[in-house]
Amino acid sequence: MIQTVLGKIKPETLGVCSVHEHLSIDLSRIKKDPDTILDDEPGMMEELRDFHLEGGRAMVEVTNDGMGRDVLRLKRLSETSGVHIIACTGFYKDPFIPEYAQNWCADQFAEHFIKEATEGIEDTGIFPGVIGEVGTSKNEIKPIERELMIGAALAGVATGLPVTTHTTLGTLGYEQVQLLTAQGLSTEQIIIGHQDLNPDFDEVLAVLETGVFIDFDTIGKNNYRPDDERIEFLLEFIKRGYEKQILLSADLTRKSHWKKHGGPGYDLVLRDFIPKLRSHGVSEDIINKFLISNPARAFTKKERA
Repeated sequence: MIQTVLGKIKPETLGVCSVHEHLSIDLSRIKKDPDTILDDEPGMMEELRDFHLEGGRAMVEVTNDGMGRDVLRLKRLSETSGVHIIACTGFYKDPFIPEYAQNWCADQFAEHFIKEATEGIEDTGIFPGVIGEVGTSKNEIKPIERELMIGAALAGVATGLPVTTHTTLGTLGYEQVQLLTAQGLSTEQIIIGHQDLNPDFDEVLAVLETGVFIDFDTIGKNNYRPDDERIEFLLEFIKRGYEKQILLSADLTRKSHWKKHGGPGYDLVLRDFIPKLRSHGVSEDIINKFLISNPARAFTKKERA
């Protein structure tokens, strides 16, 4: 089953899924920028309506404690929009880890994530469907991030939940896989984030070769990397047979990303990027893998032996 904010659903009912998004977020404590606060609930509802009209049926919301997580808001949004929303347990990366957890060891992180996964998030009665987004810094795994990643892996082993990661500008994806699998976490439970931000083809290929899922999840952020380059990589990965391991999303985190503020909106992958893939000859079968069957497999809770 897949755990959403409204309860468990069967994987085949998930539908077209955006796998790495933020509907409610506040990064201003660190970034000191009001653009990084998403707290406009009516605006979120407008965005979800457009996403639904474009065919979107599910969204994985990876805002965790320390980033402005609000699962009750996510529940309201899901009830009103008809979009399945998967919430998370986890912490982000240094320096966004909440003050109370900044000196925790791996076992303490694991205990916290397991508690939320088995007892619910705070007193909301809402359960997380993923552990994430847990991350590392650019070309560096800081000591606290190492403990966090190990704790996430241990919690994934204990609960069967998938672990979705943040890689800063796509770096250290392979190292993240090694760290997570060393704790006994199955590659089927691992989703390595932001791999479309890494311009080194061989590094991203090395991540795929481990058997994990990867996110091309900053689509449309051409200021980081042109979408044409993302498409070049995807076409080559498809040619090599890795289409069952690839997930798509846009990772919107700012007011300026929303349509009402002149941004592209959460439907941009479905509206703009998928037609580009079709124009490059990508089949409907493969597009359906990216949007539907791959997310359904990635976010299905694994049964414990």
